[in-house]
Amino acid sequence: MDNNAQDFQSFLQILPPVEFACVYGSSLHPTNHDKTTMVDYILGVSDPIQWHSENLKMNKHHYASWMVHLGGERLITAVADKIGVGVHFNPFVTWNGKMFKYGVVRMHDLLQDVQYWEKFYLCGRLQKPVQIVVDNLDIRKINYINLRAALSASLLLLPSEFTEADLYAKICNLSYMGDVRMLFAEDKNKVKKIVAGQFDLFHSMYRPYLEEFEAKKLLKLSSTANHQIEVSQDCDLSVSRSLVSALPPSIRSQLSMKQGEEVKPSQTGMHVIF
Repeated sequence: MDNNAQDFQSFLQILPPVEFACVYGSSLHPTNHDKTTMVDYILGVSDPIQWHSENLKMNKHHYASWMVHLGGERLITAVADKIGVGVHFNPFVTWNGKMFKYGVVRMHDLLQDVQYWEKFYLCGRLQKPVQIVVDNLDIRKINYINLRAALSASLLLLPSEFTEADLYAKICNLSYMGDVRMLFAEDKNKVKKIVAGQFDLFHSMYRPYLEEFEAKKLLKLSSTANHQIEVSQDCDLSVSRSLVSALPPSIRSQLSMKQGEEVKPSQTGMHVIF
């Protein structure tokens, strides 16, 4: 286990037990040696009220003082559920000379979002590279559905030919927006930097699904002279229907399509409106 992985595990020792934990963001960049970078976690727990109750006894200083005094664990959980996306974040936590931020979510909500894109927040985090530290319920395996859906949605929005980097940028757009209806509002330079910094991690995540889609003749992969991967797809109706079928039911129901699931192909990608 490398030093980063040891740090990721060690920080959890100061918190109550969790069912799931992953690290995401810039701390995973292979070229990031900045010790001041905040390490970001998503923590899944079975009962947030109980978990926050225990954590307030252990780490009250992690929380905003007004939350502690006005309602404690019940207020913390209620604000996350009713105002946020079901996740309570404690940022700027210092430990062992480093800065941490952790978001706590109910496991049921995490599972619903990963499988059905209910709030399109946690599923988006897990569409990008993460390092899973605790996985008692095998979220890694369940996330297969989420990754296939993210790849399918991105292919529907891409032209007939594009690069592997273009694909990961589109996937990153999905996850950063937190809402597939706002795909094109994300800062493209920010996304390009993320993809460039974590390209190998994206590649290892999505290569099995690209090969699966190629075997199903939904796309073709080819290597260029400088060892880059080029992707081409046949933007016809049958392919688009196959891609749409991989999306969660709630997203399929939002697609703006006419009778008989009519989707018209074009040279700039599928006319699919989320």
